This record gives sequence, C-alpha cells and structure tokens, in this order.
Amino acid sequence: MGLLSFAIWTPIVFGLVLLAFGHDAQARVVRWFALVGAIVSMLVTLPLYNGFKLGTAAMQWTEKASWIERFNVNYALGVDGISLWFVLLTAFITVVVIISAWDVITERVNQYMGAFLILSGLMIGVFCALDGILFYVFFEATLIPMYLIIGIWGGPNKIYAAFKFFLYTLLGSLLMLIALIYLYSKSGGSFDIMLWHKLPLGSTAQTLLFFAFFSAFAVKVPMFPVHTWLPDVHVEAPTGGSAVLAAIMLKLGAYGFLRFSMPIAPDAAREWAWLMIALSLVAVIYVGLVAMVQQDMKKLVAYSSVAHMGFVTLGFFIFNPLGIAGGLVQMIAHGFVSGAMFLCIGVLYDRMHSRQIADYGGVINTMPKFAAFALLFAMANCGLPATAGFVGEWMVILGAIKTNFWLGLAASTALVFGAAYTLWMFKRVYLGPVANAHVRELTDINAREFLMLSLLAIAVLAMGLYPKPFTDVMDASVTELIKSVMASKLN
Repeated sequence: MGLLSFAIWTPIVFGLVLLAFGHDAQARVVRWFALVGAIVSMLVTLPLYNGFKLGTAAMQWTEKASWIERFNVNYALGVDGISLWFVLLTAFITVVVIISAWDVITERVNQYMGAFLILSGLMIGVFCALDGILFYVFFEATLIPMYLIIGIWGGPNKIYAAFKFFLYTLLGSLLMLIALIYLYSKSGGSFDIMLWHKLPLGSTAQTLLFFAFFSAFAVKVPMFPVHTWLPDVHVEAPTGGSAVLAAIMLKLGAYGFLRFSMPIAPDAAREWAWLMIALSLVAVIYVGLVAMVQQDMKKLVAYSSVAHMGFVTLGFFIFNPLGIAGGLVQMIAHGFVSGAMFLCIGVLYDRMHSRQIADYGGVINTMPKFAAFALLFAMANCGLPATAGFVGEWMVILGAIKTNFWLGLAASTALVFGAAYTLWMFKRVYLGPVANAHVRELTDINAREFLMLSLLAIAVLAMGLYPKPFTDVMDASVTELIKSVMASKLN
C-alpha cells in the first residue's frame, strides 16, 4: 500500500469502526474518535503535497495491483497536478464538517460521523483512480453515504430530496458505464484511463462518447438545465451534508470532464465547446438572477453554487491554459467558500430553526464575532480581491477575453450578480436594527464554531493572498492537457 491507498482507506476504516460502535455508544467517545479519524486522514494526505514534483505532467504516487484478472481490471491509483489539490481539499473539509456536527447531531451520532468518513475516502478514490472500472465504482459508491446522510438527518422532505439526488445522478452515470465498456473493447481489453487518452477514435465515436460522459458529469456539476435537483437537496440536507455536497461532490463532475471528456474525445470536445460555453453562460447569468429572488438562505447559496460552477465549465471549454487553470482554482476556492457559507447558515439554523431571510435582521448586534466571519465569506462569494473567490474567476475572465472579448464581458457579469444576491442577503440578515425578539435572544458563536469558521477563514484568505502553491502544482498538467486536446486537430 502506498500513500494514496492510505489516503483512501484510512477514513473508510475509521468510518466502518464507527458504524460498529452501535447506537448505544457514548456520544462523546464517538465524536472524539471521528475527529481523530478525520485528522489522521488529513495528515496522511499532506506528504502527497510535500513530495509532489513540480514541472511534470506525469502521474505521481502511482500504485497498481490486479483486481479482477479475467477482465483486466486493476486497482490503479495516481495523482497529477489536476487531482492533487482535490485530495487535500476533501480531507480538510471532512475535518471541518466533523467539528461542525459536534453538538448538533444527537441521534445516531456514530452513523452520521461514520458516513462522512466513508464518503471522504470514496471521494478521494474518485480523484485518484486510473482504472475506468475503479473510477466508476468509487464515483457511484459516493452516492450511498450521501443518500443516507440526506435521507436520515435531513429536513421534512428529506426522502423526496434523497430519491431525487440518487435518481438524477445514477441515471446519468449509466450512459458513462456503456462508454467505459466501449472504450474497453476499442483498447484491446484495457480499462487503463491513460491508455484511453491515446486511442485514435472516429468523429462519430468521439461525439457519442462525449455526450455519454456529459450525461454523468453535467448532472453532477450540475450544469444548466440538469441542475434542478441541487436546490431541493441542499434545502433538505443537514448542514454537514450541504457543505460536503457543495465543497467536494460537485467537483467530481467537473473533474470528470478533464479526466475523460476532453482527453478521450478531444475533437468532439472542441466541436461541442460552443454548447458547453452557452450552457455555462446561462448558469452564470440566468441562475445568478434566480438566486436573487430566493427567500431561503440555503436555496440562495445553492443557486449561487450552480452559477459559480458555470464559471468552472466555461474556463475548461475555452481551451487555453489560463481558463482551465482558472477553472481548477475556482473549484478549490468554491470548496472553501461554499462550504463556509452553508456552515454559517447552519450556525443560524441551529439557534433559530429557520432559514428564511425574512425571519432575520440585525444579527450583527447580537452575534458580532459571527457576523465578521459571515462578512468575510460573503465577500469571498462575491469575488472580492484578496479572497479565494477572486483568483479563479479573474483567471477565467482573462482566459475568456483572450478567446473572445464579448465572451469575457458576459462572464464578468457573474461578479455583478454575485455581489448583488450575496450582499443583499447579508444586508437583510445581518445589518440594521434587531428585527424581532428571536434575534435579540441569539448568542454569539462558541469556541467550537469559532474554530470551525477560523479554519475556513484562514484557507479563504491564504488562497486569495498567495495562490502560487495552487497554480504551481497544476501548471504542467494543464499545459499537457491543452497540448493533447489541441494536437488531435492536426492528425
């Protein structure tokens, strides 16, 4: 077992041990065990970054072992500049989510914590898998713990939301499975993803493969018009579920475009780029307008996530290094910022049991420390310079302008809409006089909540002020991806 196997299986093993604790286990012991498991899992991922070689697009920390010999399926792992930061982000967000649920979850605590740790390991597996079937198994397996998290600890319509989440994402993935089997037959019986990148495929095959992968990854991102499941799921999911869904799970789809759609079907990716760009701009502009009229804070941030992920897919399909690197940076930044936004809503919900904007007003008077954190995350959501939210969006806009000025201008409206819906929500919830007796009775954040929000605040500011560690890691891999996608035009 190498480092990547430890990164994947450490949280899964801790999660399985938690499930074995049983309902009657002392909640305090369960929580501390879960936190230790999350911290150990994160520490295991840190050497991946410390030992990562810059300037090469080759897969690093690779592992390979035969799994299903008859069909040449291998347990093959590796990370490059595109996937490394998502492994670290997943481990980090899991620690924050375990802290966030400390006093809030009081029923089936061992199952809740265990589900998140298992989910963490499975998501890391998606980012590390270099075998098509292994990728598919991890990709689909992530649905199970998230389905349970929504269906057991969610809101009043949790069963409806859990089914909608499961069916949308499962149906999209079935076409991807057919695509994987087709590639297996075309490559002489291999599920090696890196080998598939070099397959000479005809234009019809590439188009069919592109849309098969699109069906799985677009739902997961989620792109317009298959985004409708996301607001319903966010509203019903518990706070930790919303944070992980926005911070990590949406990234699985965008990552799939870079690992499968673009390198395996490069001609089709270029041919249908206009469609991807159009859908991305609709998400950025139209969904941004939809976010403005939301009365539920969670729904507003959910639509905001769709708009921000539209920026990501826009960056990918303008086919220049600045755009793709910007999309990747935006994915990581969105992980920090959207996770923080949902956790802030959770802090208020735990006290008031309402997410309606109209039920609040003047929170800054009773929760000044908390309001300071909320303001920072709101500004990052708007894309304020010196916060994580600015870096990726700025790179994507610059990349879009290099391709087409009007494209860049349309994309930049996201900054205006983002500021409009985020700051308007902040004004109505936090500013002004105390709106009612419930707000007057609110107590400021405790030490646990302060720690949770501080970790995210440090991440948001560090990435905004010094994004170089993020961009340095991905530069070589992004350049190589662009080269391979554009070179196929010459064949």
